[in-house]
Amino acid sequence: MGAGSRWRNALSIQAMPVLAIALVVLLLGVLLWLLRQNEHEARAQALVQDVLWVEQGVHFHLAAAGDGLVRLADRLARDGFESEGFHAESQALIAATPELRRIVLRDAEGRVRHTAPPIDPLPSAEVAPDWYETFVLTRPLGQPAYGRPYWVPHGGGVVLALSVPVLRPGQARGIGLVTATLSLNDLLAQRVPWWFARKYRVEIIDDHGVVLAERAESAPDEPGLSRLVPLDPPGNGLSLRINAYRGDLDLARTLLAAAIFALALSAILSLWALRRHLRRRLAAEQALRAEHAFRKAMEDSLTIGMRARDLNGRVTYVNSAFCRMVGWEAGDLVGATPPMPYWAPEEVESYQAMFDTVQRGEGSGHGFELILCRRDGERFKVLVYEAPLIDSEGQQAGWMASIVDITERERAADLSRQQQERLQRTARLITMGEMASTLAHELNQPLSAIASYAAGCLNRLASGTVPAEELEGPLIRLGAQAQRAGQIIRRIHDFVRKNTPLVAPCALNRVIEGAIGFVEADARKHGIRVIVRPDPADPEVLADRILIEQVMLNLARNAIEAMSNTPWFLREIDVSITSSPSVVTVRVADHGGGIPPDVAKGLFTPFFSTKEEGMGMGLNICRSIIESHRGRLWHEPNPGGGSAFIFTLPERDGKT
Repeated sequence: MGAGSRWRNALSIQAMPVLAIALVVLLLGVLLWLLRQNEHEARAQALVQDVLWVEQGVHFHLAAAGDGLVRLADRLARDGFESEGFHAESQALIAATPELRRIVLRDAEGRVRHTAPPIDPLPSAEVAPDWYETFVLTRPLGQPAYGRPYWVPHGGGVVLALSVPVLRPGQARGIGLVTATLSLNDLLAQRVPWWFARKYRVEIIDDHGVVLAERAESAPDEPGLSRLVPLDPPGNGLSLRINAYRGDLDLARTLLAAAIFALALSAILSLWALRRHLRRRLAAEQALRAEHAFRKAMEDSLTIGMRARDLNGRVTYVNSAFCRMVGWEAGDLVGATPPMPYWAPEEVESYQAMFDTVQRGEGSGHGFELILCRRDGERFKVLVYEAPLIDSEGQQAGWMASIVDITERERAADLSRQQQERLQRTARLITMGEMASTLAHELNQPLSAIASYAAGCLNRLASGTVPAEELEGPLIRLGAQAQRAGQIIRRIHDFVRKNTPLVAPCALNRVIEGAIGFVEADARKHGIRVIVRPDPADPEVLADRILIEQVMLNLARNAIEAMSNTPWFLREIDVSITSSPSVVTVRVADHGGGIPPDVAKGLFTPFFSTKEEGMGMGLNICRSIIESHRGRLWHEPNPGGGSAFIFTLPERDGKT
C-alpha cells in the first residue's frame, strides 16, 4: 500500500466521527426547536385566557359605572334637579370609580344644571364635544350611550363620555341628561393589576390603530405575542390590544443546550482542523521536496559564492560556486575555523582583524575587497558582503557572506580606462590636426621675426664697423621671439602627448587663459572676439590641467563653429570664471543659433553629432572628464541669444 492510500484511509476514518457528531448536533437542534414550539403554544394559550380576563374586568367596571349613573338619573327623575342628593351621590360614585373625572347634569334644553366636582360659574357647554348628539340619541331610546373618545388638554389625556337620560315614570321624553367623563389611562391603571402589566403591555386603540391609553410596568421591549379584542361597549371603534413581552427562556436548559452544542462544534472543528493539518502536512512535504530540488538546482547555477558561519566563526555552509572559486571541496571547508585555507598567507593578520570586526557586528554594509588564494596558489580579488544570519526564531545564528569574483571586472575596468585615455588623446590629436593651419600661422610670426633679426645682425656684422652694443637690442628681441616659438611648441607637445592623468593643484584662471590661447588665432580668422573674465579670487582646483584644457578647447571650438552664420557685430565668445563656497563655475557663452530641443536630448550621447564629419564624441568625452573631477557639465540658452555651456569643479580645500 502506497503513502497516498494510507493518507486516504486515515482521512476517511476521521470523517466518520465528524458525521456522527454532526448528526448529534442536528438532533439536538430539532429537540430545541420542538421545545421552543411547545413553549410558544403554551404562552399563546395563556395570552388568550389573560386577554379574556382583562376584557371581562374592563367591561365589568364600565358596566358598574353605567349602573351607578342610571341610579343617579332615576333619583334625579324622582326628586328633581334641585335635589341636594345629586352632589352627595355623585361624589360617592366618583370615589367608588376613580376613572370617573366629572359628572354633569343637563336639563331638556341642554343647559348645565349641576357638576361634580362643582364648577363655578357653570359652563354653558362642557365635558364632551358630541354631548348633543348623545343627548339626541339617548332621549328616544332611554338607554345609556357612549360618545367618541377625545383629548383633554393640559395633561388630561384621552377621555370617554358616558351619557344616561333622566326619564320620569310614564314619560318617553327625557327631561335631562347625566354625562360622566371617564379617563382611559385611569381606567387601565385602576382595572389592570401590576402583575399583569409586568407580563403584558395593555393598550386601548381606536379604529385607526392610534394608541389612546396604555398600561405597562416593564421597560419598553420588543413585543412577542399580541391579541386584539374589540371593546363593545363602549364601541366607537375602540379595541383592547395586549402585547406579551418576550419571556426569559429556561436559563439552565439554554446553558446546557449551548454547552452541548459548543462541545459538539468544537469536536467537529478539531477533527476538521486535524484533517486539514494532515493535508497540509502532506502538501508541505511534497513542496519541501520540490523546493529542495529547486534550491539545489539554483545553487548549482549561481556564480556568486555563498558562505555561512556561526557566531564562533565556524563555517557551516558553502555553495558549489564558492567551492569552484577557491578550488576546495565543501567537506574541506564546512567546520573550518580561522585561519581559513583560502586566506592568502601574507594577509592572515589583516584578514583576522577584519574577521573579528565582522564578528562584532561592526562591518560595513557596503562590502569590502579581499585577495583570496585558490588551492593551487593563484591569487584573485573578490568583493565580500556580510549580513546577519537570522534563524526561524528571529535570533542571529551567525553571518552569511556573498562573495563575488571581481578579478575580470577589475581587468575590464582597467581596459576601459585605458581605452578612454586613448580616445581622449585621439580627440586631442584630431583637434590639433584641425587647428594645424592656425598653429602654423601662429608660429610663422615669431619665426619670421627671428629670421629678420638674424639677417639684420649678419648685415651689420658684414660691414665690419658695427659696435657690439648696437647688436644687443636685436639679439635680445631675437631670443624673446625664439622663446615665444618654443612656448607654443611645448604647449602643443604637452597637449597631444600621451601621459597619465596628473591631478595637481592648479590656478583655474591660468588654465582657462592658456586653453583660450590655442583658439585665439582661429577666432580672429573668423572675426570672433573672445572675452575672458577671470575670477578676482584666483581659485585653485585639484585637476589635470591638460584634460581641463581639452574640455575648454572643445567648448571654445564648438562656440566658434556655432557662430559661422552670426552677423559680425554679434560674433563674441564670453568666458567667465566665478567661484562660490567650495565650487568654481566656468561659463562659455556664444551668440550662435542655439540648440533645438530635439538635438538637446542627445547632445551628450556618444556618437551623436550635428556636424557632417563629426565623430559625436567631443561633448561625451568632456562630460566624462568633468565628472571624473567630481564636477558637472550642462548647457542652457544664452539670454543674449545662442547657447551657454557651463561646467563646475570643486574648489581645492585649504587654498592659501
